[in-house]
Amino acid sequence: MIELINLNLGYRTRKPVLREINLEIRPGIIYGLLGKNGEGKTTLLNIISGQLFPDEGSCRTLDHVPGRREALFLQKVFLLPEEVQLPDVTALAYIRMYAPFYPSFSDGILKDCVESFGIDLSASLRRMSLGQKKKVAIALALSVRTPLLLMDEPTNGLDIPSKSTFRKLLASSLGEERTVIISTHQVRDLESLIDAAIILDDKEIIFNRTLEEISGKLDFRLVSEDEEAFYREASPAGMAGVTVNRTDVRSTVSLELLFNAAICAKNEMKQMFND
Repeated sequence: MIELINLNLGYRTRKPVLREINLEIRPGIIYGLLGKNGEGKTTLLNIISGQLFPDEGSCRTLDHVPGRREALFLQKVFLLPEEVQLPDVTALAYIRMYAPFYPSFSDGILKDCVESFGIDLSASLRRMSLGQKKKVAIALALSVRTPLLLMDEPTNGLDIPSKSTFRKLLASSLGEERTVIISTHQVRDLESLIDAAIILDDKEIIFNRTLEEISGKLDFRLVSEDEEAFYREASPAGMAGVTVNRTDVRSTVSLELLFNAAICAKNEMKQMFND
């Protein structure tokens, strides 16, 4: 599906943006791409979609070199940016402008998105609020049904009911071979959807595992003060922590705790999952 090998990218000042990225993305999985601000999450999505080109190393997406921007490749990939720039046309005109470029476009999914989000297709995009524009952009992103869907902070600008609607629409639009990569800081908004977590830190990928693998090795629960843990933090219910799972019982993975544990106990986590 996607393979990046020894990939490096930096600014003209030689300041690195991504370093020695080795990453394999499998089909049919929803990945959560996590990292602090400035770690290169958006850059990584742009490389995968062919909008940026690595200085060193290689990237193959859907058996294509993304940077060549071949028509057959562009039909299979859709990138929803964090900040959507929409033309001064109606919502319907905007969608109809882009739909012909995607042979897999679904009027049925579009109808579901329009009805669920309450989108007025006759309304001018210029006069819409940020949240309304984001709904239109999401409706197009889901309706094209590309094998690969890249989403950069898709819930930014959405109110609480709209975030719930987004989760339902995304879940209902997925197929067995459709892969989704979601870059987000709002992990709680999307925790119920994500199948695997990729974590970027210090310009490198330090973690890439499915939630099934994670719950088999890690336990997410309340811990005591003297108990050994990869990470712990105070919560209303007590001290929440991440520990080694020494039982056959699997806890629900907290992506927020996982992220903090991966950053704070980087070497220990690497050793555990590489054994």
